[in-house]
Formats: sequence, C-alpha cells, structure tokens
Amino acid sequence: MTSKNDLLNLNLMEMDMEVVPSKIIAEPHSLNEWTHVLCNEEMPIFSNTALSIHDVLSDDRKGAMELASVILQDPNLTVKLLKISNTPHYNPSRQKMVTVSRAIIMIGSEVIRELTLVCSFLECILSATNKQQANEEIAQAIHAAVHAKSIAMAASDSSPEEVFIATLLNHIGSISFWCFCGDQGERIQALINKGNCTREEAEKQVLGFKLTELGACLSKAWKLGGLIEESIKPGVASKNPRVGLVYLGYEITEALKEGVGSKKYDACIRKIETLTKESPKVIIEKLQNNTANASDMACQFGATDAAMLIQSRLHKAVDLEEPLPVIDKKQLQLHISQDIISIISDQFDINLLLETVLEGIHRGIGMDRTIFSLLVTDKQSLKERLSLGWRKDTYEHKAIFNISETPPNIFFHVLAGTQAFWAKPLVNGKLYTLRDINVVGKNECFIMPIFSNSIPIGLIYTDRGISSQPLTEEDFNAFKYFAQQANIGLAIYRMQRAVNGKKDSSIDQNSGY
Repeated sequence: MTSKNDLLNLNLMEMDMEVVPSKIIAEPHSLNEWTHVLCNEEMPIFSNTALSIHDVLSDDRKGAMELASVILQDPNLTVKLLKISNTPHYNPSRQKMVTVSRAIIMIGSEVIRELTLVCSFLECILSATNKQQANEEIAQAIHAAVHAKSIAMAASDSSPEEVFIATLLNHIGSISFWCFCGDQGERIQALINKGNCTREEAEKQVLGFKLTELGACLSKAWKLGGLIEESIKPGVASKNPRVGLVYLGYEITEALKEGVGSKKYDACIRKIETLTKESPKVIIEKLQNNTANASDMACQFGATDAAMLIQSRLHKAVDLEEPLPVIDKKQLQLHISQDIISIISDQFDINLLLETVLEGIHRGIGMDRTIFSLLVTDKQSLKERLSLGWRKDTYEHKAIFNISETPPNIFFHVLAGTQAFWAKPLVNGKLYTLRDINVVGKNECFIMPIFSNSIPIGLIYTDRGISSQPLTEEDFNAFKYFAQQANIGLAIYRMQRAVNGKKDSSIDQNSGY
C-alpha cells in the first residue's frame, strides 16, 4: 500500500499509547474473562497497535503515512522495528533504512504490518515476569516459524513471510496465557507433571477451555485476520495448503524434541520432500541451519531466554541480545536529512516528504509531541493533519488550534511572520490563551509556519510537554532546518505540478486559498 500525492487526504491514524497501569483484578475463570483481561488489562498497548494497524490497512484512503504514524507512537517499537528491518533477513541489499516510512516503501506495508505485530506483541509479553513454560512457548513459536518459512520458500510459496508470521503467532493464546497466568498455570503444570493427562486435557480441567480456543478469541479481538486467523481456528480442518505449512513448522519442533532419526522426524522429512522435491540430505541440512537462524531471530526480537532454549538443541552457547542501539541524534538527523534530499530530488510524494520531516523532528531531535496542522477554510483555526506522540481521548479526535487575533495567541503570532518561533511561557506568557492551554498546555515549544506559493497554509508545532525536558538552541536549529525542508519541498512540489500542467488544488482547497 502506498501513500497518495494528495495533501487533502492526509488523514492521521491516531492512537493513545499511554501505558495504563495494570489493575488489581480477580483471577479470570472463563474464556471471555481471559480474553478481556489480556486485551484490556495486561496488553492494552498491543491491542491498540493491532487494531489501529487493521484500521489503516483496511481503509483504501489510508497509506504508508498512516501506517508509519501508528508505529511511531511507540519509540521502543520504532527502534526495534528499524533494527530488525535492517537485518540481512529483511534487508539483503543492506541499504540502510533510518525512517519508518522508508522501511515501508522498501520492504512493503504488509511485511512491516506483520513485523510490527510481532515486535509489539513480544515487547508486551517480554516485559512480564516470564516463567519457564512461557519461554518454551516463545522458543517453539520462533523455531517453528523459521522452519515453516524455509519450507514455504522451497515450495515457491507466494509469500513465505506471511507463513513465517502466521506460524510465529499461531500459539498466541498459549504464549499470552503463560506470560500472565497465576495459580491456574501452576495447577495445569502440576497435572501434566503427574502424567495422568495431556496438556490439552489439563488446560480443559483447570480453565474450562483449551488455550487454542483462547488464541482464536484473541486473534478475533485483535483482528489479526488472513493466514494468522485461518490457521489459529481450533478444531477446523483447513484445506488451505499454506495452513499446512504452519502446522508442519510445529510438527518439526516436536519431532526435534524426540531426536533425529525418530519416527516423527522421519515423517517430517518425507512431508517436506513431497512439498519441495528436495533430497533428504538437503532437507536435513536446512533443518540444522534453521535452528541456528531461529536462535538469531529470537535474539533480534529480544527473546534471549528463548534463543538459548533453541540453541540448546544444537548444544551451543548463544550470545545475549545486543541492547537496542542508543540513538545518536546528530547521526539520525543526518540520515533523515539525506532521505529528505533524496525525496525532493525526484518527482516526489508530498506525503512521504511531510512524514519524513515530522519523523526527523520527532525522533531526530527527541521531542514528545509533533504535529502538522493546516488552516481550515475560514482561516480561524488550524486542524491536525499528521501528528506523532499526541495523546487523544478518542480515535477520531483531531487536535484543533484556535487562531486568536485579539488578543493575539502563539498561533496567530507565528502565522503573521515567516520565521520559526521558540515560544517560552516565562517570556511570551501573554501569547498563551486559556484555549491554547487547554489544547497544548503551557509548555516551551517550537513552531514554524508552512507556506504554499508564499502564502501561509499551516504550521508545524513540537514540544516536550510530556517529559518536561528543557529545549536547547541546538534543538531549535535542528527544528528550523527540518521545518524549512517542508517549505522547500512544497515549493518544488508546486513547480513540478505547474510544469506538468496540474493545478495545486490539493493544497489550495484544503487551506482556503
């Protein structure tokens, strides 16, 4: 999915990423209660991310910009996603990607969507106090996913990456349960250890349902859809051969527990041979390599305990995961600046330019809230078109800035000039009207007017209104640079459209000029 060259359609996908503290709740005892607790109490951030991504990709009017906006709401998720996107597994060309929008263009929105789901899911569960069983489940999921993708590639599947993600999330119910279970998990484990019943029988006896059923309910609640949802349905025999690849991934991991040469192992070899037409020797070699690759992949996702469990099958040690890279702001600003220059140098996408500029300000400078707003038709207010880090009461809510001439407020002051403005409450207190304070607070902020054909059409606003960290002259200079790139880009965009004989109606209609 790609963004469109139409400023009128700059509709931002908003979501409130504020972490809600877990409430003290009674232990859930039914399938519905467990689904509710996991979605709303234990994993609300993942729930918001999954549903927001679904809404973006199911709306033809939305594209790469809106998907990037969802991801950029969570700084840790952004860094982890970009780290994984730059690994040889996803980026064999080694062309460095420093912005989410660039990653979406190079890798594709569907792959980024699925990677985001996995990164967000693992980030939520790995922050919990994992038990041995939880790590076993995570290790098996990643191990099975790598095997399934390898077979899918050998069988010329249309999208091996989709098979990988569907396999990895196939046991989402079990993984979620074991990360957040209490006494119920201990009772299930005790029944299994006695050897009187199978795992599913123990789950049914203690919970009243099987964890595969919980996975199906979570998949539906999170609208995971596609191959993920089709392969996760309990008790439904799918005729889709791609679902068979998902199941085969798990069959291999179970067979490896019994050892090479076991009946299960030999049966898997024969199945793979039928699907891929490869020789048993090639298949066995790939299975060995897949285990090492799965361990590396677990490290990339931050599941280091799971990585060690996978590697133990090869009797090798594994290095702990490298920590998420500390962002060098100057280096990041340089890379994003190069991306902006590259965008402007061609017949560029105006939406991609604006998204990259905002990402440069938000991540490159290290701001809490960044927003691009356009003048509405009556020129009495500015309405949000793209924002990062903005906390909203509802999904549909758009931030609106009032333009007050009497008395003049900060937005009127900025639009009346041509330069960037560093507003300081102690110095410019009179410019903060009560209405402004209700919308943005009374914080130090940077604001820059945005022009089209020398006429102000909107502005970029940014602050650190959440962390309350001080702003610096260096920050202001970086902000001015990035905001000016937006103005330069818009000027070039107008000229290109003029050369091509197109009216710039997308900007004029939206701004009222």
